[in-house]
Amino acid sequence: MSAVASLHSSSAEAHTRVAQERSAQEARTLVAQERRKQPLRAAVQSALELFFRDLDGHQAEGVYDMVIGQVEQAMLESIMQHTRSNQTRAAEVLGINRSTLRKKLKQHGLL
Repeated sequence: MSAVASLHSSSAEAHTRVAQERSAQEARTLVAQERRKQPLRAAVQSALELFFRDLDGHQAEGVYDMVIGQVEQAMLESIMQHTRSNQTRAAEVLGINRSTLRKKLKQHGLL
């Protein structure tokens, strides 16, 4: 193969690789955009997939309470940090009354 033909071949291969990388990046971007539309849902689904995979054939029990408890606690911790522990503001952000917030904070050992 001549030097010119070799150069053209290398150039074509490089263009193909760039196109493939660009296509893969575009696919990753689309997946990320979909996740951003419902990031909490995607995170929970991903965590549950790992949970069930890790069971390794064992039966799952109490999944509902486990998920709700963990998500609720994480949400409460984040909201309390966001509101600088202002319970009145946290209750407003959550759309619940302050006494319900206090009850939930106590349930999760956050008060």
